[in-house]
Amino acid sequence: MRRILSLLHRWFGLFIALFLIVSGLTGAVISWDHELDEWLNPQLFAATSFGDSKTALDLANQLEHEHPELQISFIPLAIEPEHNLVMSVSPTIDTTTGKAFELDYNQIAVDPVTGEIKGDRFWGEVSLSRENLLPFLYKLHYSMHIPDAWGIELGILFMGIVAITWCVDSVIALWISFPNRSQWKKSFRFRLAQGNSKRNFDLHRSGGVWIWGFLLLLALTSVSMNLSFQVMRPLVNIFSELTPSPFDTTTPNPPDQPIAPKLTREEILVLAQQKAQAESINNNAGGIFYVPSMGIYGVGFYDVGNGHGDGGLGNPWFYFDSNNGHYLGAQIPGTGTAGDIFMQAQFPLHSGRIIGLPGRIFISMMGLVVAGLSITGLIIWTRKRRAKKLTREMATAEYA
Repeated sequence: MRRILSLLHRWFGLFIALFLIVSGLTGAVISWDHELDEWLNPQLFAATSFGDSKTALDLANQLEHEHPELQISFIPLAIEPEHNLVMSVSPTIDTTTGKAFELDYNQIAVDPVTGEIKGDRFWGEVSLSRENLLPFLYKLHYSMHIPDAWGIELGILFMGIVAITWCVDSVIALWISFPNRSQWKKSFRFRLAQGNSKRNFDLHRSGGVWIWGFLLLLALTSVSMNLSFQVMRPLVNIFSELTPSPFDTTTPNPPDQPIAPKLTREEILVLAQQKAQAESINNNAGGIFYVPSMGIYGVGFYDVGNGHGDGGLGNPWFYFDSNNGHYLGAQIPGTGTAGDIFMQAQFPLHSGRIIGLPGRIFISMMGLVVAGLSITGLIIWTRKRRAKKLTREMATAEYA
């Protein structure tokens, strides 16, 4: 049995090692994506004009009026001091073709005083330029930039399979690390002064044992991030019924057929504020998004600069039909069934944001550890393979 498990650990590990190295290193960086992005790209984020700022909604309306080929898909409702307003955009329908306009950008930065466009970029583009580096690394982390095909996000699907393999391999690794009681102490120790080979082996085995629970947590939440609807939600639903999301029950339009909203952001915002008041949510509305393929608005309530939801289970969001303002549901942290709360915890746990800054620091360090464990595993395999090859060559020479 142990021989079979060791073989599985070897081949599972070889399959996922390269991807975990990339995901670990990128994860260590993107824990600080917003801060690093601002540092690298002041031309996008740093405001240079002086005077009274317009409201975010006024700036969004001005942009859409001057550029009818686009619509705002996400806008922060409060502008950070000394910052430009950075919004996500998507194309509108070109009435001459009946299809969506082609835009070469999906993010745009405007001056909060004048409304002047200060820059734009395509978030997630395969590019190592300063403007695109952090978005490139972020998307690389969860999709390896594998292109979509046949209407399937192949990169996200593939990395979900890697995450499932990681979960299974983690359990196998723990099992073979403790073959019997007499070996338990060896599985926790580090022979740092007994040569490179033993040191590398202990860093891989004992290092993984000491933080095994955290590794499994990252693996499980990775499955949730990439295969939420395909795997995690159906599994959780077996044990605790999940509240349906409007994104579960709405069939999206093709990307080239976006739905034009009939209600304005201002009208939806009034409805959202009424719902938030009814739920005793005291924060102001922090952001509003629009999903053109589904015709759904979402309004989040959080403080300026806390769009990621640092601390706890994230921010509350309310969803509305863009056609008639019909209330479609909400995600309010800490409410709902046990399954709902479990799913709410997935991103905060995976990113470490559930405990704020200390969690982000820890996850950044864990990213380096995941990469390190994968590298030490590859070194072990390489040395064993080289030793077996040398043994075969010696045996061949002996009988030659």
